[in-house]
Amino acid sequence: MTNLLLPTDFSNNAWNAIFTGLKMFETVDCNFILLNTYEPKLANLMGTKSKERLGVIYDSLSENSKLQLEKTLHYLHENHTRDNHKFETVSISNDIEHAIKQMVADRDIDLIVMGTKGATGAKEVFMGSNTVKVIKKVRACPIIAVPNKYDFKALKTVVFPTDFTHAYSKMELKPLLDLVALWDAEIMILQVAQEYQLNDDQKKNLKQLTNRFKDVKHSFHKVEMWSNVAEATNKFATDNNVDFIALIHYPHTFMEKLTREPVIRKIGFHAKVPLMILPDI
Repeated sequence: MTNLLLPTDFSNNAWNAIFTGLKMFETVDCNFILLNTYEPKLANLMGTKSKERLGVIYDSLSENSKLQLEKTLHYLHENHTRDNHKFETVSISNDIEHAIKQMVADRDIDLIVMGTKGATGAKEVFMGSNTVKVIKKVRACPIIAVPNKYDFKALKTVVFPTDFTHAYSKMELKPLLDLVALWDAEIMILQVAQEYQLNDDQKKNLKQLTNRFKDVKHSFHKVEMWSNVAEATNKFATDNNVDFIALIHYPHTFMEKLTREPVIRKIGFHAKVPLMILPDI
């Protein structure tokens, strides 16, 4: 059974990510784990000298977290009755990135599906600070970040931007290949570069990637990087009505530009499709 983690702050964006996960994996045997994390706001702790007062704040946050999770679970049991889907809830007092890291390790999580911004997210920001923190810190599990108001219908095309400077292991590509196979979708391999001439190592990696994708529909595309990787990828995705953008989170490379906070905000400012971040294994 596939273990999917669904972090939620009970915002509309979080609900949308939950529905996206349910629809995306509707034919798969899944255990959906709804996770809510809570921390007192610093302002509420200022001047709190007594342990009793601190305890009251934490108890209140804990009770509200569990109550909202129960309401969410009740709604899903009432409105989403599939025999192959199970649900459970977890409430943790911690920041979201450390709570998710803990859950990934303790519960053998296969995939995280979360919204791109929370209840307090500004309209002009695609990727909220919590989502960026999770992407930066949680490097052992694939993540799907779902934009606000995204309405999942079907998965037909995925764009996979790369510069062919890394080898591609079976394990790091497996979550993408499994999802693409599930929907019989096509992977559009996108070379974003200022020049398209490949060196010997890149040619070797291109051959390897072709072999890795041999059992799924795939095609190769090129686009000139006129300003940055994010804009070039985003324009290609829009022009080709792509359903997903997928990338491997390599550190300190060309691809890191897509997962640094300023750029990931830019790629999502116009993007209306989810971003799948695969861990560098």
